[in-house]
Amino acid sequence: MVAATWPRAILFDLDGTLVDSVPDLAGALNALLDEESLVAIPEEEVRGMVGNGVEKLVERGFAARGRDLAGEALAEMTRLFMALYEPRATLRTRLYPGVAETLQSLRSEGIALAVLTNKPAEPTRLILEGLRIAPCFTAVIGGDSGLPKKPDPAVIHAALKMLGVSEEEALMVGDSPADVGAARNAGIPVVVVSYGYTHVPAGELGADHVVDTLTEIATAIRIMRQAA
Repeated sequence: MVAATWPRAILFDLDGTLVDSVPDLAGALNALLDEESLVAIPEEEVRGMVGNGVEKLVERGFAARGRDLAGEALAEMTRLFMALYEPRATLRTRLYPGVAETLQSLRSEGIALAVLTNKPAEPTRLILEGLRIAPCFTAVIGGDSGLPKKPDPAVIHAALKMLGVSEEEALMVGDSPADVGAARNAGIPVVVVSYGYTHVPAGELGADHVVDTLTEIATAIRIMRQAA
């Protein structure tokens, strides 16, 4: 890490870091449960089910209503979920406070930005474009890219190759154990937000720094530069 110029790239998680997508995820999940004659799940309960990709959300949702899914049955319900989710991906999904301004500020400083998410590429595109932050990102890698999902470091290595940046010049920002694990496995520093979807308190995730809003990223970077 060269303190004066670090980082040259910042890699962001999406759900729970840049956007609160739970309202639309819950809407799609409950629409699917209704089609299966199962009782809806409260939105706040769905919030605790988010993480590790769409298939896991579907699996957890059905398990909460007493139906265990696996194999082709889970794959089919996941396909049905996506058909319900994509048309509503931006109905109630919103940026967290300060996200747009922070992304624009980082870009103005010449820092390359990327999104690395376990969410499939198409709803990711719809969200980034619908919330008008797509132009901020040079690289976007979704969960259906064919690469192993976080915490495997493959997505980080792929993004850095696309950006032309080395691991020593990069920073990861996320909200979950998968984000921290991917960063550690790739050998890059990581900042976590305190407001995300993880069940583990942010301060216990093992990140280099914790921020309460994305606007605090500049301060976190300054502190990490000084510590380098």
